[in-house]
Amino acid sequence: MTFVATTPSLVPFPESLAPAPPVHLTGMSRVVAPAGLQREAQCLANAIAARTGLELVVTDSADMTSGDIVFRLETDAPLSVEAYRIDTTDGVVEVTAFASAGAFWAAQTVRQLLSHDHDGWFITGARIADAPRYAYRGVMLDVARHFFGVDDVKRYIDAMSGYKYNVLHLHLTDDQGWRLQSESFPQLTEKASATAALGDRGGFYTQADYAEIVAYAASRHMTVVPEIDVPGHTHAVTVAYPEFTKPTAIMDSVTDTAKLFQQDLPIHGESYVGWCVGFSSLKIDDPATDAFVREIFREVAAATPGPYVHLGGDESLGTTDEDFAAFIAMASRAVAETGKTPIAWHEAGKAPGLAAGTIGQYWGYLQPQPGYDDEARAFVTNGGSLILSPADVSYLDMKPTADHPLGLIWANGPTSVESAYTWEPTDIISGVPASAIIGVEAPLWTESARTMDDVFTLAFPRAAAVAEIAWSPQDAPERTWDSFRARVASHASAWQSEGITFHNSEEISWIPA
Repeated sequence: MTFVATTPSLVPFPESLAPAPPVHLTGMSRVVAPAGLQREAQCLANAIAARTGLELVVTDSADMTSGDIVFRLETDAPLSVEAYRIDTTDGVVEVTAFASAGAFWAAQTVRQLLSHDHDGWFITGARIADAPRYAYRGVMLDVARHFFGVDDVKRYIDAMSGYKYNVLHLHLTDDQGWRLQSESFPQLTEKASATAALGDRGGFYTQADYAEIVAYAASRHMTVVPEIDVPGHTHAVTVAYPEFTKPTAIMDSVTDTAKLFQQDLPIHGESYVGWCVGFSSLKIDDPATDAFVREIFREVAAATPGPYVHLGGDESLGTTDEDFAAFIAMASRAVAETGKTPIAWHEAGKAPGLAAGTIGQYWGYLQPQPGYDDEARAFVTNGGSLILSPADVSYLDMKPTADHPLGLIWANGPTSVESAYTWEPTDIISGVPASAIIGVEAPLWTESARTMDDVFTLAFPRAAAVAEIAWSPQDAPERTWDSFRARVASHASAWQSEGITFHNSEEISWIPA
């Protein structure tokens, strides 16, 4: 039988791809996997059923027949446990992985290879060898300004793991609300979680809720990074435990923002639903406040199996450099003492007492604002590394077009899909070796995102663009804007079938289902 070779519309694009015959799926097709890969096989079978209606049986049978999808586990691991191979040459979809993570990412590729014609559903033929460029491929969801429940977070995990993101950074606390239950300080959620931005309803995660999110993420090979943002962005603490906080600092930037959006100014000790930043702070060099911070980080670390805890450290505009440095030194040590690696926004790099090995998350622009690159480089000098989240290209909450009803524009917005795709992580912070960059992250702040439809509309297709930067080789032939926009055009039908809203960007010539 002859076949016509086509280039699959894969995002992110794999390390290597060659044509091969397609594999047609029937009611007799199965997903065959050894015991150690049954969960990954079942995830793929469920995805195929949701998209096609075909119910593929998952089995550990040693035999295979034409039309099967067969997972194999090899013990001779390559450099990355996330690597995998796919080959459709012999009438089956043969998936070779070196660990369960690689099998899961292979399954996401197989999902994107699904296609149909007059004969039914088939897996587009391919011989693929693939592995990620970066080990840290993150998305951040702000659940503090607007709260999203467990099921909503699971939907976000499913959507983002489909593009091989492997980190979910949860921004759990901010001026508008405290979203994670604390056994030691219960009033944080009893008094400071009920509201959200724009006066919407708030909420919080119980310890059981958080454990459910962490476990679900792990089943999709995503690591949860919890963020407790200190010393700024802590107005919610004034509502619950004002004795740990400094007086509210109403600066010109705060009044200007309040006037711009016609919002009320924050009042110390009262719930805040506006969009201003930089006006709140915990007390500095206060023994009781330091004990509070240490206990919160101890609780969060104990509930988090992953290696990281994020301590925030951004936009402490009412705090002197000296006080900020003292606080960051204390907070980063508090995280390190739990056995976790601290992560902090890049401003924390100016603190000389920063715990050794702390990872910096850079959120300045592609052309760094004065001093931002120095702060980012300080993490590397201190034995740490960097995550790149340049706000003018990777912040998913920026408006995609000037007239879009959702999003903001402060980071040189609006941010087009092309802008989100055509940047290179190693070009931003000069003097930092490529080996010091562990990955990239696409944050989504939720000032204007009130529902999951809002979240997804802001995220896609730009999240797919950043995913390719995080995964695909920098010099791959298909790593071009023209190639990406052609490939992602066919993803709309899958998003629609999965209930994922997206921005119908005019930059993309969308292919109807």
